[in-house]
Amino acid sequence: MDLPRLYRSAKRICRQNVNHRPIEVNGSTKKWGRQNGHGHVHGARGPCPSEDFGTEAHFKVTDSLQEGEWSATISSVDGENLVLSVISPPDARIGKYALSLETSTETTEESCNLGEFFLLFNPWCPEDSVYMEDDEQRTEYVVTQHGIIFQGTNDSITTLPWNFGQFEDGILEASLDVLDNNPRFVEDSTTDCTQRNDPVYISRVVSAMVNCNDDNGILYGRWDNVYGDGISPMFWMGSVDILRRWKKRSCQAVRYGQCWVFAAVACSVLRSLGIPARVITNYYSAHDTNSNLVIEQYLDDQGKKQKKQKDMIWNFHCWVEAWMNRLDLPEGYDGWQVVDPTPQEKSDGVYCCGPAPVLAIKEGDLAINYDVPFVFAEVNADVIYYIEQKDGTVRQTKYTAKVGQKISTKAVGKDSREDITHNYKYPEGF
Repeated sequence: MDLPRLYRSAKRICRQNVNHRPIEVNGSTKKWGRQNGHGHVHGARGPCPSEDFGTEAHFKVTDSLQEGEWSATISSVDGENLVLSVISPPDARIGKYALSLETSTETTEESCNLGEFFLLFNPWCPEDSVYMEDDEQRTEYVVTQHGIIFQGTNDSITTLPWNFGQFEDGILEASLDVLDNNPRFVEDSTTDCTQRNDPVYISRVVSAMVNCNDDNGILYGRWDNVYGDGISPMFWMGSVDILRRWKKRSCQAVRYGQCWVFAAVACSVLRSLGIPARVITNYYSAHDTNSNLVIEQYLDDQGKKQKKQKDMIWNFHCWVEAWMNRLDLPEGYDGWQVVDPTPQEKSDGVYCCGPAPVLAIKEGDLAINYDVPFVFAEVNADVIYYIEQKDGTVRQTKYTAKVGQKISTKAVGKDSREDITHNYKYPEGF
């Protein structure tokens, strides 16, 4: 069944539709409950619904909708059918809900199943934690299904068209399966579902689940150019086929992905859940393996890399930015957050990264959650070359402006590149 896709709070949006989303039900039992003034709606989501944990609600059918809470009203009656409008609070837990209407008289109680629907984050609602004020940005980062990912090198930037496909058949269901297969849900489904009103929690789960290093994640990463038992990362042109394969094969990892594939799939999942998201490309992107904010490169006297080298500098690396409020942090860190699903280093024991506030990265606020030091090093680490000389001595050369060049994303409403380096770092010397 193709379930209604609704966005939480007083304004229910099905994609661009900004009206209340009505649910049509047969009217015989409902009219009876309405006439006697004893109509209640029961909404529940998750395997263990609970009002105490915010995953279950009982609310009356009233004369008008009450904003900021679960509320229902009969908006129209046509013969034996009526239209029941239901709204949620702006901090309701996202997911698939089952609705029923309970009616009673002095001697009789009856219940009627109204069906199911999906409830999502709502970037159109000012009270929602993912609210995005600018309409053109909302269109680009939530509604638009086709985009561009930047690749190549700092001196020769190339483009890859990508179908994010967040509204394609089955993609929302796959995205919710991502949440329901994460280890936290498997270990404690009640606590996990309780936190599904928080985009910080959701984005962290998505970051971990897009790779398969710790769980039944979506993609298997490979960088050795041996792809005979799967599909080369260079083959993919969209997220839809990847997500459908993963769901169809009972959540077995799809082979193979690299950074841009991980980032694009995460972007699709976040957008499908209602969280504004965009893919970012960082040129000369550093991978700091020992958390010292320095990229150490060891070369022999012929300029060849030595085996003891662990830190890396990639021609480019892609991640996702997700838009949200950070109620878990001091004031000032709302807005774009780095979420990186490529498995590079563990965070709290899991291969995930973020959400890291872009502002914290720029300001060097390394104590801010999550993983700000790692992302700071990706865009701003110093690079030290240790060059072994023929006489056995070692010469050091330090570069302070090599890492983090031409940080790029697709421009709003256009197929051109927007340089957002200034969001991540100050000009050298400032």
